[in-house]
Amino acid sequence: MKETKILWVDDEIELLKPHIIFLEGKGYCVKSCNNAPDAIDMLRDELFDLVLLDENMPGMSGLEALSEIKAIDPTLPIVMITKSEEEDIMDEAIGGHISDYLIKPVNPKQILLSVKKNTDKRRLVSEKTTSAYQSRFSQLGMEINDCRSFEEWKHIYKKLVFWELELAGIEDSGMDEVLKMQKTEANNLFARYIKKNYLDWMGSDTSDRPLFSHNVFKEKVFPLIDKGEKVVFVLIDNLRADQWQILYPIISEYFVMKDEDMYCSILPTATQYARNAMFSGLMPLDIQKRYPQLWIGDDEDTSKNLHEEELIDLHLKRKFKDVKFNYEKINSKKTGAKIIDSISTLLDAQLNVFVYNFVDMLSHARTESEMIRELANDEAAYRSLTASWFEHSQLLELIKKLSEENVKLIISTDHGSIRVQNPIKVVGDRQTNANLRYKMGKNLNYNAKQVFEVTDPRKALLPQVNVSSSYIFATGEDFLAYPNNYNYYSSYYKNTFQHGGISLEEMLIPLITLSPR
Repeated sequence: MKETKILWVDDEIELLKPHIIFLEGKGYCVKSCNNAPDAIDMLRDELFDLVLLDENMPGMSGLEALSEIKAIDPTLPIVMITKSEEEDIMDEAIGGHISDYLIKPVNPKQILLSVKKNTDKRRLVSEKTTSAYQSRFSQLGMEINDCRSFEEWKHIYKKLVFWELELAGIEDSGMDEVLKMQKTEANNLFARYIKKNYLDWMGSDTSDRPLFSHNVFKEKVFPLIDKGEKVVFVLIDNLRADQWQILYPIISEYFVMKDEDMYCSILPTATQYARNAMFSGLMPLDIQKRYPQLWIGDDEDTSKNLHEEELIDLHLKRKFKDVKFNYEKINSKKTGAKIIDSISTLLDAQLNVFVYNFVDMLSHARTESEMIRELANDEAAYRSLTASWFEHSQLLELIKKLSEENVKLIISTDHGSIRVQNPIKVVGDRQTNANLRYKMGKNLNYNAKQVFEVTDPRKALLPQVNVSSSYIFATGEDFLAYPNNYNYYSSYYKNTFQHGGISLEEMLIPLITLSPR
């Protein structure tokens, strides 16, 4: 381990020799000087890991030296030590981006704690996090194997997301690879669970049936409307549970969480099916039967979500909700600005539904662009790009404005996505759809053991283009590839984020209700 180097600057440095000896006894390399100009020269000549800086020195004060030290190395941790407890001095020091603030007289343990906090924090956190995950690994494994209900799977997925975020910032621990294996095992067992239960759930409204896409408005939106609440429903297309977890700390400055839930996306976990089911309150087969003019089939070469506003309107009327609503899909800066500028007028309506497409666009761009793939080369980077977008987005501006209003904010999505790794061969005719995680067609040839097959789409409440049409769904990290140019497409799509199939990431969807602070 690299030795930690500390520079201690104090005009009474001789009196601090016992403290220096104490730190050296703990394994730190401590150099010292008794004035700020010499300290600045030393910092220009060699690298230090931390500076202990006296605030009140003759000549150049610690506060004056602070700005010059930060100009040399903006990231260098500086611990300010002073005899004064005056608030304006503290404010000035903190405004100068110090890492810690100690009041004289200081004792050796105070100094040691501050040094550890500012130089060893990452290592200590890494060690503690790694140790904590190791101690819970076996228990988590048993819980995964024992999962028997949707509520238990929600609980497991939340734990896996928690550990994924905890371990993301730890370098070379090896635990991230262990967690990946545990997630893979969880996804395999989750796919088995879905295969066993999904068609039964579609056939009856049993007590253990999850909350599915088409019942989200019934369970989460309409009860608020019935109470007279103004509701803003924000759908961030393709948002996963781990991405939600990194967005919430930003949102929490303006809104407090009232209900953190997950629902189950229907199959296929694709916009055409899952989002239309959510907005209409109907399964895809029922949409096709009731409103054939509003259902766009896989074989039609046009956008699959052209009628969302009409479906919401029909949903409200069918449920006798006589409320004014607005719907807007935000996929350009101009549209986003229009929403923000007119929010006061829009809130005259009791329900506003806004769809933001950035995360979905990011996942598609990552597939098609080598540069985006490089920027989002793994899960952590994908989350980081999502957070970076959100921090500078018009959506965050909208959330800030909404926090000043008496509204309930619901944030959710229609489906998630999973990073695929393993190609599975499937043969289909020219009418077969292009999605990599599910296929629908009348002449599909595949290994039934590798997919979830639905030979009678009506049992899954899915449209059937032809009498012999069937659906197949990829599970885990698999994706469906044709034998033609198999090697090329296998390589091209490997390690890309896809949706449409069965996985925890695609099917377990964040559904969050918030109130303004």
